[in-house]
Amino acid sequence: MRDKSRLVYSTDRGRIKEDKPAEKRHSGDGIVRIQRETKGRKGKGVTCVRGIEGTDSELKLLLAELKKRCGCGGALKDGVIEIQGDKREEIKAVLEAKSYQVKLAGG
Repeated sequence: MRDKSRLVYSTDRGRIKEDKPAEKRHSGDGIVRIQRETKGRKGKGVTCVRGIEGTDSELKLLLAELKKRCGCGGALKDGVIEIQGDKREEIKAVLEAKSYQVKLAGG
């Protein structure tokens, strides 16, 4: 249901634009960790990339590049890039080419 108390037009100022919230910045320790996870996904594996510093928009651009390179879907959740399937080696090669320090975490 819509919030009906929000002001959208005033005769004094005209149309009222919404203020966008400040973009969230994610921090890391300088080491990017790539890990395969299946927990909570009904057995479907995803490759999680953690530890990349940047804002949401910067991480979304990197996500788009990784999805194109790997040829699969993915998402950005709370600063963690999730790529569908086991694509650890491909992601590691892309990130090392961008001069990130990368470690394969987990089993």
